[in-house]
Amino acid sequence: MFNKKSTTGYEQPLDKIDRKTIAHGEKTLLSEFLLKKGAQIPVHSHPHEQTGYLVVGKVELTIGTDVFIAEPGDAWCIHGGVDHSAGALEDSVIIEAFAPVREDYLP
Repeated sequence: MFNKKSTTGYEQPLDKIDRKTIAHGEKTLLSEFLLKKGAQIPVHSHPHEQTGYLVVGKVELTIGTDVFIAEPGDAWCIHGGVDHSAGALEDSVIIEAFAPVREDYLP
């Protein structure tokens, strides 16, 4: 699978948050998240391992009981089943990989 860069295909799952699946295979899925300053992703968990990278902006991440301030170039991994949340302190761009594939994120 090969996908060219595109400005289309975004969904808005929550206020101030746009999400697009960039690519996926049989075992992994890659997504881009665009968060406007003030966006909040509430506490949740899922069975998928989630590995992320902050491209632009500043985000407060809570993973389990740990709180991190992520800045461009920072990365994280959230094991499946662990509660986590996020808040955008600035307009931000995040790239995240999920394994196994999140069926609910398939285009």
